Amino acid sequence: MPLARRTFLRLAGAAVAAPTVAARAQAYPARPVRVIVPYAPGGPTDVFARLIAQRLSEQLGKQFYVENVGGANGNIGMSRAAKAAPDGYTLLVVSPSFAINFTLYDKPGYDPDKDFDPVALAVSNPLVLTINPSVPARSVAELIALIKASPGTFNYATGGTGSLPHLVGEQFRLAYGLDLVHVPFNSAGLAIGSVVAGHTRMSFGSLAPAVPQIEDGKLRALAVTGGARWRSFPNVPTMAEAGYSDVEGENWQAIVVPADTPREIVTLLNREIVAILGSPEIKERLAAVGFEPLIRSADESDVQIQTEVTRWAKVIRAAGLNAE
Repeated sequence: MPLARRTFLRLAGAAVAAPTVAARAQAYPARPVRVIVPYAPGGPTDVFARLIAQRLSEQLGKQFYVENVGGANGNIGMSRAAKAAPDGYTLLVVSPSFAINFTLYDKPGYDPDKDFDPVALAVSNPLVLTINPSVPARSVAELIALIKASPGTFNYATGGTGSLPHLVGEQFRLAYGLDLVHVPFNSAGLAIGSVVAGHTRMSFGSLAPAVPQIEDGKLRALAVTGGARWRSFPNVPTMAEAGYSDVEGENWQAIVVPADTPREIVTLLNREIVAILGSPEIKERLAAVGFEPLIRSADESDVQIQTEVTRWAKVIRAAGLNAE
């Protein structure tokens, strides 16, 4: 259900409380704000969260501090945020696992639609399909032909079971009827290293660890999985441009809050985050870690996240995946 509609239904019977809600939002923030990152420090979600938290602290005059609550592929932190008071003093920064885990796990501990209201879908980047240069393919079409001609010989590496690259790989396998085995690693870097060494023949993965290897000729990039070509590799087509539009998926980072957080606070946070993302300095810093800023309203972010939940649920069920 769209955020605006959900908000209307929640507040329809509470019009008498409107002055209190408005007053609370006007004074926001009156104390430090917790920003939960459901992963360990140092990863892309953590880096993004700390950048946003620092700028929100500067712009709103109160400290926004990051609290890392890792474990269970993000489920522990996301569950904790779902139980927080809906007062604007708990924010949650999420990646595609927010949309994926709800179906991948029998009991993820949260519902992305019922438990949260999106503030901003803030940044994104595509995945990249790479192969070891020993694989005699120069295009996605040639790679598919090789896989079909040599059943049982191709595998693909990713940074983990249930990750976005894994689901994009399953999208690829299912859409084109390929005999393709998934090989999970404990990180995207290890997955890329396996392809460079020739232990696995191909990979769907994040751009950041792949870019140096592509530039050094140790990997060959065949396509990116986003809606547009990546600026660092303008000659590498999107999967859609290559003729395979059924394969699509982007890494993204979003900020959400517990459901029933006052709409005025959600609007304020969205406005401030959009302003941060529009800063040339922030754009440069985001580019350094492989992200492109997105300018989305809270309602637009809500629609896109719901689309992600639906998209990956279909892939998870078709591939028969379950993390429990």
